[in-house]
Amino acid sequence: MMPAEPGVPFRWDLVTPDQLGSLLDGTVPPSLWFLDDLVACAGKVLARSGNGDLYFVGRSLDSMFDLLGGALVGVQQVHRLPLSFRRPEVRAGNRWRQRPLSSAEVAQGRRFLTEVGLTPYRLARRERPAVLVDVVDGGTTFGELFTLIRDWIEQEREPWPVIRRKLRFVGITSRRKTSPNTFRWQHHADWTRTLPAAGVVNVSLPPDVWSYFGDHQKKLTRTFRPGDWTAEADGPGRDEHTRQALAEAAALVAYGRSTAGRHAVARAAGR
Repeated sequence: MMPAEPGVPFRWDLVTPDQLGSLLDGTVPPSLWFLDDLVACAGKVLARSGNGDLYFVGRSLDSMFDLLGGALVGVQQVHRLPLSFRRPEVRAGNRWRQRPLSSAEVAQGRRFLTEVGLTPYRLARRERPAVLVDVVDGGTTFGELFTLIRDWIEQEREPWPVIRRKLRFVGITSRRKTSPNTFRWQHHADWTRTLPAAGVVNVSLPPDVWSYFGDHQKKLTRTFRPGDWTAEADGPGRDEHTRQALAEAAALVAYGRSTAGRHAVARAAGR
């Protein structure tokens, strides 16, 4: 047998879930206690996306991907880019920094971008914006992803003045009281200044919901860090925790596909 190709971790297609079989048998019906806040946030993401195509970075917003995947079926496709950029730190002078991406990791990262249509060539020629969405604390992941894309654009000599108008970043932040001293991650990231004002926007979630998605929710796939990018793609998990996470994800897709779910997302976007 030929060795398996490197690829992102397997995740079930829940919009057309013919492959689930009996995996959900015996699972506990999920509570979806966060649903109202998720719908409100997803509506704002749609409203602030500039009618663009949505790409969910990492795993933290898999629930929003599932909700909108159901709500927008037949209307608009949503995409996953489940990359993590977390890697070991190395000493650089008197400071510790994450080690640089290796040439093999950069090449593999570009391959993953190619698979979802985010090559420099296609970015320069797309009609709708490419909207990258992720939970944000300090903005490190967005910064790493922007650098991966920007360096590739420069190497391919595609027109950055054109592409900068086709890229948007939507950060999902933890809600807090606003004041002149409120920390806003985009004000501390130099790369955000190379994009138009509408190219970087935020939508907030209540702290408990934000923390659930970003820190505590059981995910259907393992984290996918640079050290894993060149490894063989893995198969699905079938343990009890994964099956319960699958039940939650499937319930979100079903709600998104329902008349009530579609109307709720549309009302949230309209507001």
